[in-house]
Amino acid sequence: MPASVKRPLIFVDIDGVLIPLRARPHQVGTRWSGRAVDGADRHGNPLLDRLDPADGQRLRALPGELAWASTWMAEANEVVAPRIGLPALPVVDWPDDDEEPPRGVHWKTRPLVCWAAGRPFVWLDDEITDADRRLVAAHHPQPALLHHVDPHDGLTHIDLTAVRRWLDHHHDIGYCRESSDPTD
Repeated sequence: MPASVKRPLIFVDIDGVLIPLRARPHQVGTRWSGRAVDGADRHGNPLLDRLDPADGQRLRALPGELAWASTWMAEANEVVAPRIGLPALPVVDWPDDDEEPPRGVHWKTRPLVCWAAGRPFVWLDDEITDADRRLVAAHHPQPALLHHVDPHDGLTHIDLTAVRRWLDHHHDIGYCRESSDPTD
């Protein structure tokens, strides 16, 4: 990839996205059996068994730079990443301010726009609304896909296909050039 091209960021939430509200059909009655101690025993969170170990590979296959956008913060790299086969990822550091977002806008939206620093991005979350999309469209100079994941099902093949199509389409039209010079 030429130096003048930056891959888009892919912000990934955990609860409701990688850990659905209900067990995935193929996981009912199963437990994770990786190298670390199972979730409920070590981390006190029995919902960790709802993680799909294949999600890591699916996310890594997307043409972008993954980053955690979750209240799990650094624990995402300690607890979730090893269970789904991801390396340690950058973690969005949420501001400690008490400023309320505009009505209907998720508290993560403005910090993600700031963190993206003008780069194209995808945001996978179960709490995204049209208000978030409007704010990003008004305040972010590059394309952004705010993809709502059904929290009951978690991340699915359909979600990942939609994200891949969006990324492929925007890559084809040259969304990530740092320079606006058409001769680059």
